[in-house]
Amino acid sequence: MQANDIITLYEYNYWANERVLAATTRLPDELYNIPTQMSHGSLHGTLVHTLTAEWIWLKRCQGESPASLFRTEEFPSLEYLRQRWQGEEQAMRTFLAGLSDQDLEQVIHYNTTDGVPMEQVLWQILVHVVNHGTQHRSEAAILLTDYGFSPGDLDFITFLRQQ
Repeated sequence: MQANDIITLYEYNYWANERVLAATTRLPDELYNIPTQMSHGSLHGTLVHTLTAEWIWLKRCQGESPASLFRTEEFPSLEYLRQRWQGEEQAMRTFLAGLSDQDLEQVIHYNTTDGVPMEQVLWQILVHVVNHGTQHRSEAAILLTDYGFSPGDLDFITFLRQQ
């Protein structure tokens, strides 16, 4: 894996996130928090979880091991969530811009939120974050489509063709 490949994956990740968030802004407020069968309880819960994963993995890659995850209550509105996500996106872009191909091979040591020590190769963590986001964006896209507000095509190849 090369640093430029990782940057491309993250450009895709943020492009797809923006499509989902833009569709969500068109959604009536009452549907944003309505309980669903999805893994994080609502569209709001799914988006908070996705942001949380991006945040916690970046912290771990930077040598920190946060002991807790974000709670949905910390994000009282979609606009607040979007603003926080923009900040986290910028932090990740800055981190990625400083990586070399060799850096991607380093082993990252961190603790889970339960305090369990773990280690993983950096490029594997970074690919995991994008893949994890794809899973939860798909869940969000299903909900948005069911509500009549599809985010449209989220495929990586569509992103590449638009570049």
